[in-house]
Amino acid sequence: MENPESVPVNDRTGLLYMVATPIGNMEDITLRALKILKSVDLIAAESVTRTRGLCRHHGIGARLTKYCEHNRARKAKELTEKLKSGLNVALVTDAGTPGISDPGAYLTSRVVEEGIRVIPVPGPSSLVSALSISGMSADAFVFMGFLPNKKGKRRQELTRMASERRTMVFFEAPHRLMAMLTDLYDILGNRPMVMVREMTKVFEEVQRGPVGVLLERFNDREIRGEFTLVVSGSVETEGPPTLNKQALKKMETLLKENRASVKDIAQRIALEEGMPYRRVYKECLSRKNAGKDL
Repeated sequence: MENPESVPVNDRTGLLYMVATPIGNMEDITLRALKILKSVDLIAAESVTRTRGLCRHHGIGARLTKYCEHNRARKAKELTEKLKSGLNVALVTDAGTPGISDPGAYLTSRVVEEGIRVIPVPGPSSLVSALSISGMSADAFVFMGFLPNKKGKRRQELTRMASERRTMVFFEAPHRLMAMLTDLYDILGNRPMVMVREMTKVFEEVQRGPVGVLLERFNDREIRGEFTLVVSGSVETEGPPTLNKQALKKMETLLKENRASVKDIAQRIALEEGMPYRRVYKECLSRKNAGKDL
């Protein structure tokens, strides 16, 4: 079978290559990706500045043009015309694989409608990389990308995910991290999670632990860099949580004192015991309703 990458441009419509680029370390790029970037007529980049640095590092002299969320409608039309004229184009994102939480999917859908072939050039992906080191099940997982900026909509999305049993992966920006962790704790409970920051870069950092512990850990520190969050799926079972006698006694004492809400008591005990918040909350609520004489 003829390799489409070796077919002369004049004999066919151009090809759109979805080229994965490094998420941090400049060396994390495939030989094939380098070959494609050197051979195409044009590279459409989400960030021309960042991509120019990558090209300079690897001796790539292809022409660059900006394709981003703000100009995607106009640029998609322009790039489609170039492809139809026989030019080969490589699409790259800021980092990682194009089309995932970026405007790449918009261009791809329009190109496909025109009967133009789209070829994947696989490579780095922060999603897959974070899953690979999480230690959580990746046989089936849910990728949510960036949740909405507005608190109400973000919490609605998380509420819909509360009973999801598959591992969940989110992207998060530094200025929103604490709000996201707070919402995760309030809605999904104190379940295990892994936070990966600045993946493959000089200041790469991996933090593991229950959501509540990580929330406290980041509370008094300056937050920088992009994060990938891997959160355990729901493992709730029917019936009351398995709390030790000391934890149950503390729960009853706090309920008798009536100085804190059921929610606050459940959050405190869930954090201390490393148990799902929702399960502890149900136990607290059950004991309060059934034990008016506590």
